[in-house]
Amino acid sequence: MGDRKRTTTVVKIGTSSITDEEGVIDSGLVAKLCDEVAILREQGHWVVVVTSGAIAAGLPDLGMGGAGRPRDAVTLQAVSAVGQGHLIGTYQRELARHDLMVGQVLLAPLDFFVRKQYLHARGTLTRLLELGVVPVVNENDAIADDEIRFGDNDRIAALVAHLVEADLLVLLTDTPGLLTSDPRLDANASLIEEIIEIDQELERLAGATGSLRGSGGMASKLAAAKIASWSGVRTVIADARRSGVVVDACAGTPGVGTVVRAREGRLGARRLWIAFAVGSSGRVQVDAGARRALEERRVSLLPAGVIGVTGSFDAGDAVEIVDPDGVVFAKGMVRQDARLLEAHMGMRTGELPDGVSHEVIHADDLVVLP
Repeated sequence: MGDRKRTTTVVKIGTSSITDEEGVIDSGLVAKLCDEVAILREQGHWVVVVTSGAIAAGLPDLGMGGAGRPRDAVTLQAVSAVGQGHLIGTYQRELARHDLMVGQVLLAPLDFFVRKQYLHARGTLTRLLELGVVPVVNENDAIADDEIRFGDNDRIAALVAHLVEADLLVLLTDTPGLLTSDPRLDANASLIEEIIEIDQELERLAGATGSLRGSGGMASKLAAAKIASWSGVRTVIADARRSGVVVDACAGTPGVGTVVRAREGRLGARRLWIAFAVGSSGRVQVDAGARRALEERRVSLLPAGVIGVTGSFDAGDAVEIVDPDGVVFAKGMVRQDARLLEAHMGMRTGELPDGVSHEVIHADDLVVLP
């Protein structure tokens, strides 16, 4: 590779981009991706593939394809256990044509949240790359809990990009990227080529569209790009069927898709998880002084600063933190349940009964949002 810098790229491909109309895995589409991975490997780059499709791969064998697709999570998990072998076998065959080996890595969200698991996952992926292996990652659907509805692996891919300190995240989909409007409704819809900061207007534009065979849509692509951006990773959202799409994305070819720029700072894994990967179970309203302290000094939130509680959350749940006007400005993991907090909000530390946590949210479990 000479004196060029080796880059690490995470490529995520969704179910709808590697299956045919019947929902069966299309080995030709997997082959196209693997051909491009091989080109990057020849150039000396490291590549991690995050693939969906285990459920789709398992449906035909069980006679559940097309309209017969089950809807309940337990059956879908069982189907994914059957399909995962088919899926990884397809990647093994297609990468073997290029003398490349596959390392199957099944991850669950807790692998990013529990520090010991996080370090273990990072060590495994890094060693596979050092050995010249292409890690092929999927969510551990067969034993996942409600994470099976996690957004078609988009967030997993963004967290993997953080894990391996990737330079680039490529999210392959069935559209050219994020468009100015829905092309099915507007013939003048055009590609948004670059996004500097993902705001609420862009999130509204992305909507929550999905496809029959996949579970993600542009909204989950944008959510993943936001995670990557906060990890210091650039993202390209592009059409899986475009010729040379992954190679062009790595080369920075203009017009390849929607490029989402990386932010300057880089959030640590735990804060990244709290900010973007955990759903909120309620809201804690704080006074103006508490907001100032949290934003400027990055301190813990104490009961004295709390002026309102919404929702029925337990200790350990994630909550949004809002200011007196109801504006969400932070998120964190609470150390008190809603009822306890409501009973003690506004109290100074010396006034709290024995056994009640002096902190509503510890500084390490709190993220100030943009």
